[in-house]
Amino acid sequence: MVLWIVLALLTAAVAAALIMPFARGGQAGSPDRAGEVEVYRDQLKELERDRAQGLIGPQEAEYAKAEIGRRLIAAAGADEGRPPAEPQARRYALVTSLVTLLPPVVGLCLYIALGSPGLPDQPLEARLANPGNNVALLVAKAERHLAQNPNDGAGWDLLAPIYFRSMRLGDAEMAYRNAIRLLGPNALRLAGLGETLVASNDGIVTEDARAAFEEAVKLDPGNPRSRFYVGLGLEQAGRAAEARAIFEGIARDSPAGAPWMQLVNEHIAKNGGAGVPGGETARAPGNPTQEDMAAAGALSQGDRQAMIRGMVDSLAEKLKEDPDNLEGWLRLVRSYSVLGEKEKAAEALKDGLKQFPSSGELVALANEMGLTVEGVTQ
Repeated sequence: MVLWIVLALLTAAVAAALIMPFARGGQAGSPDRAGEVEVYRDQLKELERDRAQGLIGPQEAEYAKAEIGRRLIAAAGADEGRPPAEPQARRYALVTSLVTLLPPVVGLCLYIALGSPGLPDQPLEARLANPGNNVALLVAKAERHLAQNPNDGAGWDLLAPIYFRSMRLGDAEMAYRNAIRLLGPNALRLAGLGETLVASNDGIVTEDARAAFEEAVKLDPGNPRSRFYVGLGLEQAGRAAEARAIFEGIARDSPAGAPWMQLVNEHIAKNGGAGVPGGETARAPGNPTQEDMAAAGALSQGDRQAMIRGMVDSLAEKLKEDPDNLEGWLRLVRSYSVLGEKEKAAEALKDGLKQFPSSGELVALANEMGLTVEGVTQ
C-alpha cells in the first residue's frame, strides 16, 4: 500500500509540473503594451533633437515622424480594444489539466480492475522452473544445475551438442570433455568432440581431433563420418597413402548410391588413387557428365564460358530443391570463386553451412578462399 501512495504522489507532482507552465502561459500571452508606447514617445523626442541639430533633413524627419506616430497610435489603440483574457485562460488551463491527468488516472483504474497489482514479479527462479519451449531458458536452467552439480555427466552430455549447434565452440569442447570424463567415452561423444575441435581450428583436423576420431572408430568401426575425418587428418598431414587407404575402405564399405561416395572418391583421387566404381551413382547434382566434357572441348571460348555458367546456375537451382548434398555445396562455392563471383561464393558457403553446420570441409574451404561468412572464424 505504501508503494501505491508513493506512486500516486509522484504522479501528482509530475502532473503539476506539466500543468504550471501552461497555466502561466495564458497570463503571459497578454502583455501590457504601455512600455511600447513610451518607447515610441521617446523616439519622437529624439527625432526632434536630431532635427534641431541638423543631423536629419526636414523631409526625412517628417517621414520618420509619421511612421513613429502610426506605430504609437497602433500600440495605444491595442491596449484600449483588447478583450479580457481571463475566460480564455481558464478554458486553456482546464483542457491542459484534463489532457495531463486523464490518461494516467484511466490507466491506473484499468490496471487495478483488470491487472494483478498484488501479484509479485516472477523471479528468475520461477521462470527457470518452468521454461516451456524457450531454448535459452532451458540452456540457462541446465547451466545453473551444472554450476551446482558439476559432476552430472548427463547434463554435460545434453548441453554439448546444443553448444556446438550454437557455435559456442569453447563451451562445447568443455561439455564434451566433461561428459567423456564422467560418463566414459562412446563413439557419439568422441565424434562430437572431434568435430568441435575441427570447427574451432578452421577445418583443420588437429592431432587431438584425429585421436578422438580414431578412438570413435575403434568403438564404432562402421561410422563413415568418423572414418572420413581420420582420413582427412592424414591427408592434411601429408600422409597421402594412409589417407587413401582410409577413403578406399569407406568406399568399399558404403552401400551403393551412398550420398557421400562422390566426396570420398574425390579424396581418393586427390591422394593418388583412381576412385572406386559406383561413385558416379551419387554424382552431385549439376556435375558435368563425360558427354558434357566432350562437348565443351569443341566449343569456342565464349560458348564454353556460357556452358560453364549454365552448369553452375543449374547446380545452384538443384541445391535449392535438394540442399542435402555436401559435395554439391563445395562444388558450387568453388565454381563461383573460379568465376570471380566472391559475393555469390560467400552466399553459397553460408547456405551450405546452414545445411551442414559441422562440416569441416566447408569451414576449411572458407579459410582456403579467404571468404568471410557469419559464424565462421577465419
